[in-house]
Amino acid sequence: MELSVTELSPGLRLSVEQGPSWADREFIDEALGAYNEPFLDDPSYDAFAVFVRAPSAEIRAGLIGHIYAGWLFIQLLWVHEGLRRAGLGRRLIAEAERRALRLGCHSAWVDTFSFQAPGFYRKLGYEPFATLDYPPHHSRIFLQKRLATETS
Repeated sequence: MELSVTELSPGLRLSVEQGPSWADREFIDEALGAYNEPFLDDPSYDAFAVFVRAPSAEIRAGLIGHIYAGWLFIQLLWVHEGLRRAGLGRRLIAEAERRALRLGCHSAWVDTFSFQAPGFYRKLGYEPFATLDYPPHHSRIFLQKRLATETS
């Protein structure tokens, strides 16, 4: 007898949960990391942020990223509208790339929407490797950059 997708073993239940807790997210992240570990030369993970703060400690620009399996992923990059085009985005990325190199990364990747900053990333040496027709009437562009030559 073939089980349908909705049939689970006794005692288990399927739930869709809005806004999962950080503890639940970390559980899934750690469980997946444990599964991946035997397949990776370096399974270490480093989540970090680089901020530009006002004297009041208010964030005026920031980058959220993580390092995993030899790659830097720039997850989020934002600069306050009044500070754009002053080099802060470049400085945030340069600092993230320096951190990635110190931690042994060979490459970096980022994704951006066509209405955000694909040209900005290209100026910094990032090259497109994939594009999705998403969201409607726009594109999501994935870019990568070699940071260092891999060593064995």
